[in-house]
Amino acid sequence: MNANTKAIIGNGVVIDPKVLVEEIENLKQNGYDAKNLYISDKAHVIFPYHIEFDQLLEDLRDKEDKIGTTKRGIGPAYCDKFERSGIRFEDFISNRLEGLLRRNVRQRNRILELYGCESFDCDKILEEYQKYAEILKPYVTDTISMLHQALEEDKTIVCEGAQATLLDIDFGSYPFVTSSNPTIGGISTGSGIGAKYMNEVYGVLKAYSSRVGSGPYLTEEDNEIGDQIRELGHEYGTTTKRPRRCGWLDLVALKYAVMLNGMTGLAINHLDTVAKLDKIKLCVAYKHDGVEDMRFSTNCDYVAKCEPVYEEFEGNFGDLSNIKKREDLPENAKKYLARIEELVGVPVKFIGTGAGREELIVVESS
Repeated sequence: MNANTKAIIGNGVVIDPKVLVEEIENLKQNGYDAKNLYISDKAHVIFPYHIEFDQLLEDLRDKEDKIGTTKRGIGPAYCDKFERSGIRFEDFISNRLEGLLRRNVRQRNRILELYGCESFDCDKILEEYQKYAEILKPYVTDTISMLHQALEEDKTIVCEGAQATLLDIDFGSYPFVTSSNPTIGGISTGSGIGAKYMNEVYGVLKAYSSRVGSGPYLTEEDNEIGDQIRELGHEYGTTTKRPRRCGWLDLVALKYAVMLNGMTGLAINHLDTVAKLDKIKLCVAYKHDGVEDMRFSTNCDYVAKCEPVYEEFEGNFGDLSNIKKREDLPENAKKYLARIEELVGVPVKFIGTGAGREELIVVESS
């Protein structure tokens, strides 16, 4: 949306071309130009059979085993990538598409027959997706060379990962995770930028916590407080509109994320949301077998025996939208932020005080 910025979808992403085309058209209809968008030729394509398998596999899981997938085909597309049968954008926009797609559809239809499900019409998919390929072809390029040229020219690059640490396929609350690495290592594998180029690592979080889908969530407030946070923070999925599970900020999980990602600073959003609550709780430890500490674990048996240990803070901070300096925040807000810094060992560098871009406090380095 910023014409002066080059927006790159990296090679680590799986992309539904139908959805992307819709998003580009939506931007154009609202007066934005998508000429500054670039798609990695190594990014993988989501096809209708991925979406079908995503839905089918989730439906076949027992209630207690459901992952809470968005059913957008993301997991099965990554499965194809690692099974080495995926179709990348360099294939998608070439004359190789038809042969690869017919191979994949033929194989997937054999599996669908075993499930007793309707098979896919490859000709129909090919006709539809060749149209998307033509529309997206101008955006596809070698983004790795493009990024390294920017590095040579001393340009500023901001890498943003989707999802969050606890949804990482390796380090998250497995199996209730996403299908990729949204932790720090995903920057290198998902973009082609080496570790030596990384400067600052900011952990973006909210002044409370939220989660989409199933999985352990010790600080969840499945009650009026959680409902209040959800409404105040507008906690509904951006694309799916699913209501998110909401609760208090978990510093045990945050410290784990800080450690894994080598964070140099925190960007805390939605301080204005908790500002509207009478009381705010902060999880400062887990209690396990009578012992309180900040040990985080993804082991479901261990987590099942843990209880969150809370500290309570006074809320009702008032209107924060016009505050531009941390020292001008209400005392209760400063105490809350200071306690977060103390326990996780990383400074807060950005503070979101409202929904607008200008409603942000940038903390100057001392």
